[in-house]
Amino acid sequence: MNDYHNLYKRQYKNAQETLKTLENQKAEIDLKLDSDPICSHLHKELRTVNLDIKITLNEIEHIESHIFEYEL
Repeated sequence: MNDYHNLYKRQYKNAQETLKTLENQKAEIDLKLDSDPICSHLHKELRTVNLDIKITLNEIEHIESHIFEYEL
């Protein structure tokens, strides 16, 4: 049982790092879109990054629920 708790904590840490990376990518794309607001390639990248952020946030929420269960 403790192994699963440690696994979830590692997954949580990795998901947080992934989220930071994705948010940095989003900020870079937003900056590029300021100079070229009609670039379709950048808009596609932005949609992809936003989707990845949502997926990562869902993963974090799922992991948090498991960590909360183990800590009770």
